[in-house]
Amino acid sequence: MSQPQQSTVRNRLLKTLSPSDFALLQPHLELIATELRQPLIKPNEPVKQLFFPEVGFSSITTRGSGGKVEIGIVGREGLLGAIPLLLGADRTPHDHFVQSPGEMLAITTEALCGAVNESASLHKLLLRFTQVQHVQTGQTAFVNARYQIEVRLARWLLMCHDRLDGDELRLTHEFLATMLGTQRTSATLAVQALEGHRLIKAQRGRITILNRKALEDLADDGYGLPEAEYARLIEGA
Repeated sequence: MSQPQQSTVRNRLLKTLSPSDFALLQPHLELIATELRQPLIKPNEPVKQLFFPEVGFSSITTRGSGGKVEIGIVGREGLLGAIPLLLGADRTPHDHFVQSPGEMLAITTEALCGAVNESASLHKLLLRFTQVQHVQTGQTAFVNARYQIEVRLARWLLMCHDRLDGDELRLTHEFLATMLGTQRTSATLAVQALEGHRLIKAQRGRITILNRKALEDLADDGYGLPEAEYARLIEGA
């Protein structure tokens, strides 16, 4: 199988790397196809592989006696699974799985850590992405605590839309409720409210974005902080 070329990869983090840093990773990158709900990194098990999404995106969730809730989304803007390794750990208590199927460039933990140890600039860029993820998680906690469910749904749909090639997202209301940390009935009512204002179109097992600008207006300052941090730290690096 031919090695991926920096000029043709779709992952924005890989595109941002200097040619020399990309060359450190290039021989170790393996293109894989992903499936809906496919587990990538399991809680409390050593991280053996990391993933640069090319098409589709993944969720990071945490769980307790009260259920499961999403705390992060990673698509082609980033790298999935690196945070514990960059911070000196070998595992995470959080679940990482595919939410929108597609393709990823996988790399072993050993290969990535070797490249990071060899390049200070690569290490710095990945730490900056770690900062972006922390901001995203913090903003998720703030929005979930302070905003009504319709605003939370609008923000979540925008984050998913940022990582999709089209306007359609496949999901059930039950899964949506899990991602938003709410009851299924509340998620259904929120979907109906947004559909009533023609922001989205809901069909069985899928939601289509109809009016992104209106979603942004509804989400207000609940959306945009981690996105701005990414632009500042990664694209402006």
